[in-house]
Amino acid sequence: MNGSLYIVSAPSGAGKTSLVSKLLELDSKIKVSVSSTTRPKRPGEQGGVNYHFLTVEDFQKQIETFEFLEHAKVFDNHYGTSKTAVDNLRNAGKDVILEIDWQGAQQIRHQIPDAISIFILPPSKEELLRRLTGRGTDSEEVITRRMQDSVSEMSHYNEFDYIVINNNFDLALKQLQSIFMAGRLTKASQVVYHKVLIDTLISKD
Repeated sequence: MNGSLYIVSAPSGAGKTSLVSKLLELDSKIKVSVSSTTRPKRPGEQGGVNYHFLTVEDFQKQIETFEFLEHAKVFDNHYGTSKTAVDNLRNAGKDVILEIDWQGAQQIRHQIPDAISIFILPPSKEELLRRLTGRGTDSEEVITRRMQDSVSEMSHYNEFDYIVINNNFDLALKQLQSIFMAGRLTKASQVVYHKVLIDTLISKD
């Protein structure tokens, strides 16, 4: 059975990356589709692991050849999701996470209506600002802009199926895990995974 497609979105600083990274450690059936981006590589990042780092020209070529399932411009940089990469993972039975913003999420919903979407929120604006400032990698001007963009991003929370408030990391992680577990317990999934057992149980022999 093909894996399910999950969208995980959040404003910058909400803790999405940390939550998803821990989730991947705990559940080998979940994979993240590595996005392509035109933004510069940050210290410690690896091409093909964190992102596929492309030039603007190469990114544009992939748009023109319809290689992206979705793409958007965020903070003056382009981001996109490969159709082929997602299909290959789902065909291998993996649940696939797309870490994308609300714009990308809208594009995915139009193409794949059964995609499950999750939005992660911070517990307060004050905590969000503290997390953004605590990174120590951005200027005050960049942080101010990120806060403004985060408020705009959070206004789209009602377009998502699930909301997780990342106040306590461990609790938020458990809530995120429960969404994936529930997806595997639907009738449609269980009938495929346990067909032999179910046929035996309802057999009149």
